Amino acid sequence: MVEESTVDVDSEFSGTRSSKTTETRTRRMVKIEGNSFTMGTDSKVGYRADGEGPTREVTIDPFFIDKYAVTNAEFLKFVRETEYVTDAERFGWSFVFEDFVRPRDKDKVIQKVSGAPWWVAVRGANWFRPEGPSSNVLDTRLVHPVTHVSWRDATAYANWAGKRLPTEAEWEYAGRGGLEQTRFPWGDDLQPDGEHMCNIWQGEFPKTNTDADGFIKTAPVNEFPANGYGLYNVSGNVWEWCQDWFSADYHTTDSFDSVNPSGPPDGDQRVMRGGSYLCHRSWCNRYRVAARSKNTPDSSTGNLGFRCVVDL
Repeated sequence: MVEESTVDVDSEFSGTRSSKTTETRTRRMVKIEGNSFTMGTDSKVGYRADGEGPTREVTIDPFFIDKYAVTNAEFLKFVRETEYVTDAERFGWSFVFEDFVRPRDKDKVIQKVSGAPWWVAVRGANWFRPEGPSSNVLDTRLVHPVTHVSWRDATAYANWAGKRLPTEAEWEYAGRGGLEQTRFPWGDDLQPDGEHMCNIWQGEFPKTNTDADGFIKTAPVNEFPANGYGLYNVSGNVWEWCQDWFSADYHTTDSFDSVNPSGPPDGDQRVMRGGSYLCHRSWCNRYRVAARSKNTPDSSTGNLGFRCVVDL
């Protein structure tokens, strides 16, 4: 059970039940008109092994999508009303960036990730205690994106809210904000006129983060300029779960349907989009709008969240 708190949850980011009207459910969402767009990229900057290309024309029906990633406040409301237990809580641990583990929780580190030793499994880390047992999201992070949620957790929340996770195609179409084949949701320049447009790693990964964009960990979900459709933090901050099973080549096969594509019928891992505050061009240059990644449906980390959609 989550600890009770006297903190007032900002109504702007509090959850909504599935029994509410469509108008209420879509209060903090934007309507995306249906259209066709060029999905993916043929740029050499992209990761070919990830299946970012080749580009393909895709047609999407209209839908609503959250302006913001789901917040800790919203997830807290969901948990209090349903007594839902996340995968990380059931397993008893989750992955935390090593530098974020507090001294009093160092003895809770149970393993490091081979090939990425900055990721450590911390006993007691979960969505409410994102850096381990001595941390909690009530310390100014209620309007930050919820993290340490698996695909299954995100789906459970979406069902409760009367929503669903976006397909990968819907996510990219909305994320582009009306721009065609630009590298980022705002254009091709990472810092137009020297302005930071997203929360990513600044400095030398993983040794030094200069905090030049103002954030070492997550940022509030309404930080940085919105894209052309009014979506915030499409690039950086936290990875976002999508509905689809991951495949690097399904979109190149005869089975691929270019109208409202929803990915392959099965798989082992689900799609993640958008990159996170830990992305850097030297290691994870995946805060580009066409970039994609994957994880198993029960996985959770300190930089993985989600946003939802509603069918029109």
